[in-house]
Formats: sequence, C-alpha cells, structure tokens
Amino acid sequence: MALFAGLGLLQCILGVAVVRRFARRGSNEPPSEYPPITILKPLCGDEPLLEEALSSCFQQDYPEFQIVFGIQDPNDAALPVLRRLQKRFPERDIAVVIDPTPHGANRKVANLINMLPSARYDVLVISDSDLHLPPNYLERLIAALEKPGTGLVTSLYIGLQPAKKGWASHMGATQISHSFLPGVLLSRAMGREDCLGSTAMLRRDTLERTGGFRALVQLLAEDNVMGQRVRNLGLSVGLADTIPAATVPEPTLPTLWEHEIRWTSTIRALAPVSLCGSTLQYPLFWSMMAIAFSGAATWAISLFIGAWIIRAMATRLIDTALRPLVGRPAFATPFWMLPFRDILSIAEIAASFGVDEVVWRGHKMGTNSDARPIAQPVSVVLPALNEGSDPKVSSVG
Repeated sequence: MALFAGLGLLQCILGVAVVRRFARRGSNEPPSEYPPITILKPLCGDEPLLEEALSSCFQQDYPEFQIVFGIQDPNDAALPVLRRLQKRFPERDIAVVIDPTPHGANRKVANLINMLPSARYDVLVISDSDLHLPPNYLERLIAALEKPGTGLVTSLYIGLQPAKKGWASHMGATQISHSFLPGVLLSRAMGREDCLGSTAMLRRDTLERTGGFRALVQLLAEDNVMGQRVRNLGLSVGLADTIPAATVPEPTLPTLWEHEIRWTSTIRALAPVSLCGSTLQYPLFWSMMAIAFSGAATWAISLFIGAWIIRAMATRLIDTALRPLVGRPAFATPFWMLPFRDILSIAEIAASFGVDEVVWRGHKMGTNSDARPIAQPVSVVLPALNEGSDPKVSSVG
C-alpha cells in the first residue's frame, strides 16, 4: 500500500510538471488564415449556467463563424435561453435545428447528424453546451488545426462549479481540474492522442473520410472512436493551447455519482487495464489503506499527512499555472475534501466493473459498442424559435 501511495505521489508531482509545461508552451501566435467556422452545439434541456456558457460562444473574437444549435424536443427548456441570446446578439449567424429523429442509441451523435446539413462552412467545431469558452477559443483551435499533419484538434477543460451548489459540485470540479486534466497531459507525454469529447475541431472532408457521424451513432464513446479513426487516416490529434471551463452542476452526491460513473464505465469498456492503473492517481486512498493494514503505525500516519499536503499543494499549483489560459480564477479546493475525493474515485472505478449501462440526460445506453437502439418517437409539429422571421434562425423538422 505504501508503494502504491508513493507511486501516486510521484504521478501527482509529474502531473504538476506537465501542466506547468503546457501552460508555458502557449505561444499565442495567430493562425496564418482565418477560415470561416461552424460551431455545432447540441443541446438537451436547461442546466445551471447554460446561458452564461452559450453566451461565451456568441462572444468569440473571430472574424466569421456560424453557430448551429441542435435540439431534439420541440418543448426543450433550452429554447427560451436561445431566444434571450438571439435578442442579445442579433448580429450573430445562428441556426436552430429542432429534429427528434433518433438515428441510433447515442443521442448526442443523433443530434449532430440532424444539425450537420445546416452547417455552412467546412471547418467544424463540436462543442458541448456546458463549456464556458475563452474569447480566443476558435482562434487557438484553428491555429492548432493548421499545423501540418493535423486532422483533428481537441482541448483540455477545467471544472467550474456554480455558486452555492455545494460540496458535491466542488468534488466534481476538482476531479476534472486536478486529476483528469493532468492525467490527459501525462498520457499525451507517453504518446497517446485522445480526442476529448467536449471539443473537437476538424474539416468536413476529414469527418467524411472517417465515416461521418452516422458511423458513431451506436457508440457510447464516440469521441474516442472519432480520434482513432482520424489517426487511422495517418493524421494526428492536436491539443489546442486554450482551456474552457465545463459546468459541474450536480448538487448532490448521488447525481455526481451518476455523472461520473458514466465517464468511468466508458473508460472501463474501452481500456479496463488502463482504468485499473489509474487508481495510482489517488495516493490518499492508498496511504489510508496503509494506515489500516499497518495498525495505524506512525510511519503510515506520517505518509498520509505528507500525501495530503502534497495533494493540496498540487491543486494550488495547477490552478495557478492554468489561470492565464482559462481567464478566470478557480475556486480553491478545500483541504478537507481531498481524501473524500480519492475514496469516491476509487469507489467509482470498482463499481464500473459491475455496470453494463449508463444514463445520459435521462436516457439509458449500454456500455458495449453495440449500444441498444431507442424507439422511433411519435412525430411532432415543430414550432419556430420565435415569432419573428429572422433569416439567421431556421427550424428544421
């Protein structure tokens, strides 16, 4: 147990090092060209800070871009948010696609299939609805995409908890910012080039060469498979030097568990050995086990206290290093929370091996690659977004 804790602390220190190196590498050199871009924003319901997140998409400092929003329910609670944003930013080129056609089990991909015909430009960005984008988000993505041999660009992100959402949301945010993010950078340092599903920029012809969205609609881990297929074309998956913040809205431990068990079960289905190895990310858990198995020996207690201090210092150093790229201060992770965060993460990894389906936005989906299809919905009459006739807004059914 002490050995595992030591390896975890080594990984923690290396994680800080790669984060600091990544933060320093950002050259901010502008791209040589600014091609027009279409942002694809799949939506599903209202959520905390949705309007703030979507407004950051409207406020991109980029010459020409279109935003295509996709909704599958004509009564979706996100529609009033879009109406307000349209009034705030009437100059923006947007399209709203309201189409319930399911296509397959992965509802996000089904939404993207419905949205794609409304995309006017050949450079596409798939961007999750909960992302709070820095103003230079599109510029930094295109700067990475224009590098020779790059077929797809993704980005890191930190966790952002809404104010007054409580400690469960905070635990989710620190997992993203201080475990997931440095873990991604460590894996890239060892040669992996994963596509992170929150952001994916690629050209339309690259998407078509990989089989398009329809080839992904039965898959749970569509982002991972998209990245694999881009690499199979002999192209690389780049990492942009910009970092959005992703809302972590879960107010309670059960809702946080449901969200994170979906992530963990997806990783387990793709790479169970790597998931088991990732338990070394949590040295506080292993040092607590050392206390238990040693009969609370002095050395084990000292190891636990030292690990706790190092983990706390690492979170502060990561937040400080990333602040220039994120553009907003991170909420400091409470010292007392770190052991509970490690225990929860280990519990999720263990539980994932007994999970054969996950829940996404209220819909169940199998963790195997042949995900269970969902039934064709009853056809509905699709209303326009508003009472006006703005030509930049379309409702497609």
